[in-house]
Amino acid sequence: MLTINELDELDKRILQQLQKDASLTNHELALRVHASAPTCLRRVKRLTDEGIISRQVALLDASKLGAGLTAIVEITLGHQATEKLVEFEQLVAQEGAVQQCYRVSQGPDFVLVIQVADMAAYHALAHRLFATHANVRNVRSFFSILRSKFETAIAL
Repeated sequence: MLTINELDELDKRILQQLQKDASLTNHELALRVHASAPTCLRRVKRLTDEGIISRQVALLDASKLGAGLTAIVEITLGHQATEKLVEFEQLVAQEGAVQQCYRVSQGPDFVLVIQVADMAAYHALAHRLFATHANVRNVRSFFSILRSKFETAIAL
């Protein structure tokens, strides 16, 4: 398994370019990172095989697709046994509106990032996932009024 210390400058340039635009052709990528196309192709394959590139996706504008409300939700469970934590994670993993789920320390057990159409959709989701789940002890929700920064790139 490759680590950050084993990545050379070419690997880092490739990763930086792909984080900006994963739709680049191999030829375009090679030109941008100043490498030959075959070298670039080998490097991308290696970075993918090693799991450093975990997947390539398109980022969509939620507000243009009718999912303009972002909720950041803290969840505290009544019982924190490992099987109870995993059970909750499996429950939220099935919900498409839950974009991110983090098990956290110091405070709540989980922090979720949820993207829904509006407050009515959030209320329905909260009822379905939280109010009817016997082990959910506390829910604290925050609603985004402005997203001033959103990045997916990791600094290399």
